[in-house]
Amino acid sequence: MTSNHTSSSPNTIPTLLAAHHGARAIGAPGEPWLDGAGLQNMAGMIAAGLNAHGIGRGDRVALVLPNGPCAATAFLAVAYGASAAPLNPAYTAAEFEFYLSDLRPHAIIIAEGETGPVLAVAASLAIKLIRLRPVIGGPAGQFTLDFASMAPSPARLPGRAQPNDEALVLHTSGTTARPKIVPLSQANLAASARHIATSLALGPDDICLNVMPLFHIHGLVAACLASLAGQAGVSCTPGFNAFKFFGWLDAVRPSWYTAVPTMHQAILLRARDTASPATLRFIRSSSASLPPQVMAALEQKFACPVIEAYGMTEAAHQMASNRLPPGARKPGSVGVAAGPEIAIRGSDGFLPAGQAGEVVIRGPNVTAGYANNPKANETAFIDGWFRTGDEGMFDEDGYLFLTGRLKEMINRGGEKVSPLEIDVALLDHPSVAEACCFAIPHAVLGEEVAAVVVLRDGMAATALDLREFLAAKLAPFKVPRQIVINDAIPKGATGKVQRIGMAQRLGLGS
Repeated sequence: MTSNHTSSSPNTIPTLLAAHHGARAIGAPGEPWLDGAGLQNMAGMIAAGLNAHGIGRGDRVALVLPNGPCAATAFLAVAYGASAAPLNPAYTAAEFEFYLSDLRPHAIIIAEGETGPVLAVAASLAIKLIRLRPVIGGPAGQFTLDFASMAPSPARLPGRAQPNDEALVLHTSGTTARPKIVPLSQANLAASARHIATSLALGPDDICLNVMPLFHIHGLVAACLASLAGQAGVSCTPGFNAFKFFGWLDAVRPSWYTAVPTMHQAILLRARDTASPATLRFIRSSSASLPPQVMAALEQKFACPVIEAYGMTEAAHQMASNRLPPGARKPGSVGVAAGPEIAIRGSDGFLPAGQAGEVVIRGPNVTAGYANNPKANETAFIDGWFRTGDEGMFDEDGYLFLTGRLKEMINRGGEKVSPLEIDVALLDHPSVAEACCFAIPHAVLGEEVAAVVVLRDGMAATALDLREFLAAKLAPFKVPRQIVINDAIPKGATGKVQRIGMAQRLGLGS
């Protein structure tokens, strides 16, 4: 059981913004920086405007905005005095109908030129729309709001948000069931931002290049809030684009970026014919396990350390992180506790180093529970610890190794198979660029092992070649019975691979 918990202020978004005195707070490639004072002033003005239209502390405001600096500043400004609920602007009408009905926001902030399905859904649910207008010629992320659709009315709880107020609300990915609402308090977010800034030693000289979507906890907290907590700046791109990535590096000269493994892999594929930039102090990876082969290739290409971390929405992102040099980075490990306490639990209690069980956490960044879902909360917590649903174990140095999601483990006739182990073995094949192992139904065994792979450009391999390669490395029951060679691996909106449901997405039966 191990912890790296600090408990200093600031403990809200308003106090976090007030503490940022730097000349660089929010930026974007090719745009002038918004400084800390300007960000705080704008957030206060936007919060006052919301207060004047009946929206105050804890009241939810949905954000349906394209990635970029205004998505970052809108999140911060709303969370300054209310609760932000960012949604993927690419959702269909049916998805907007579900999420907005579930969240019941007081209003939705949309881009000035928005013409998508959110308009009709908002009208059908009688939710007011507020249009966001960037300030032309102003610094990155500066905007005004058009409240034309809303009548002035006093807010129930006006003023700056307090530590226990809801600051951010997101849904779980919902791969196995109806998505659950995760409310995160001001104190949760501020704690997580401090934890990340501390583990990465962020300071005024640092700039994060954000390529993560700003409707996801990774981009919102690791890139934006952690940068601000460390007196650093974040430059917000329009979203991940491997073809534009190296141009952004040249334009912004960041000291770091954070991404999911599939993005790092896409960057490496693009990097073969691109000169290596020398500005990065480190690269961070989180939200899914980083194959050791990808870590090694990134470190070789960019000549800087790759710091793998472990996060989830319910923990306001970060739980564990590998250490910066001169500390150890262990390939295949998500590092040491870097925020909340972490323990490994078995059926009869806590387990010592070297024994695998469920990863459980508790600490100031962990949600108090799902909204309006007592049944989920009953199973999610045990003796005050939150159950992550991940299986893992500590080594003798306190480094956490994840063996997989408990729900993603493949049960092949009683033999348990970790999909992560198969991914890593497939990536050792010289022709394989990406790999994802998953379960397919089997009439006798219950589940059988399958995989989908993407081959490197100009390289060849058949499914039989790959199965023979794995047969020399793995026990027979672990070798996938079906291997699909595809142009791409289906991914979710945040770039994460979702193993559950992969068989249906690829059209594979038993």
